[in-house]
Amino acid sequence: MKKIVFVSHCILNTASKVILYNQEEMDAEESLRKEFLQKAIADDIHIIQLPCPEFTLYGAKRWGHVSDQFDNPFFRSHCRRILSPVIEQLKEYLANEGWFEILGVVGVDGSPSCGVDYTCRGNWYGSFECRTDLDETLADCRLEKGSGVFMAVLKEMLGEEGLDGKIKVTSLFAPEPEKCMGLIGKQG
Repeated sequence: MKKIVFVSHCILNTASKVILYNQEEMDAEESLRKEFLQKAIADDIHIIQLPCPEFTLYGAKRWGHVSDQFDNPFFRSHCRRILSPVIEQLKEYLANEGWFEILGVVGVDGSPSCGVDYTCRGNWYGSFECRTDLDETLADCRLEKGSGVFMAVLKEMLGEEGLDGKIKVTSLFAPEPEKCMGLIGKQG
């Protein structure tokens, strides 16, 4: 039986991420990402890459955002559109349970899109030019419990298909990194 895990786009392709400038944060993410991927490969787990909603909407030269900015009908519609083929693939694998075992979905905590347990929030809007409160606005960015918009839409779609109890959704960069390692560490 082939084991399959669905992962956020940037777990396989870090080039799609918003450019970070905190080297310590980048190193910690990279270390955990490599550990996860090495374990998945060693355990012969097949990896399906989810699309990146931010890259497919805004491209590479985008600013960092917070989930409050993405929580609107337009971004949610974009997420649904790019997740529809993923849901179809998932249903096909599940329909052939003798051949495949879906281990789950792995998101990236802290992401405004792909956070599962934690997302970044803030009251961000408007132009940077001539703002007198820019430092305060940027300082308002915080990590909060909750899903990013893309993962929230994915969970909604899984629920609509009656799959929400069958598919585990976990995160890679959670304060408890062993959660995702436990997902791919399953033997069955």
